[in-house]
Amino acid sequence: MKVVRTLVVCAAILAPAAVAQNWEVGGGVGGGFYTPRDITNPTGSASAKIQTNIAASAWLDNHSSGRWAGELRYDYGRGNLALSQNGTQATFAGETHAMHYDVQWRFASQEATIQPFVSGGAGVKIYRGTGTEEVFQPLSNFALLSRVQDLTAMAVAGGGVNVRLTDHLTLRVEVHDFLTPFPSKVIVPAANAKVGGWIQDIVPMVGLSFSK
Repeated sequence: MKVVRTLVVCAAILAPAAVAQNWEVGGGVGGGFYTPRDITNPTGSASAKIQTNIAASAWLDNHSSGRWAGELRYDYGRGNLALSQNGTQATFAGETHAMHYDVQWRFASQEATIQPFVSGGAGVKIYRGTGTEEVFQPLSNFALLSRVQDLTAMAVAGGGVNVRLTDHLTLRVEVHDFLTPFPSKVIVPAANAKVGGWIQDIVPMVGLSFSK
């Protein structure tokens, strides 16, 4: 699978740095749940969103001597672009790629078995339409679903818990909220339609990390 190959490449790039003291490298899988936005025109409105699908991530952590940590992270997501109104729906294959840096605070020391944490950060996210465009698309009077990409700024908030399984292996259970402006280049409002605001991608995930 493409997502597996992507994570393997990321892990291969990040792993050499993890041999240093206080560094760890990891990866996880989960699902992405997006909030919808309404696209409006003079005749009414249609709901636009990205449908729920698989999400995956690879990360590299650098721990301070205290409870702070910095985390460089890559996230991949699948999910169709979708428009819907009164039982009519249009969908288009899509995916996302994100890079961000988070600051993490752990409520217990690195030596503790259970380590709850919160995190926050910022980065960029690329929305990509990967489907096949057609001559006619339902609900095109509201928006067109396009085979292009949209680079947006991204804010990140999250939290979870690390569970030390061994001295070098940690189980991580977490939830992140990825916030970006609406990707209006892949879900393109029609000439007389408008949409604005930010969308959220809520991602619960389970992963493993390895440290020296």
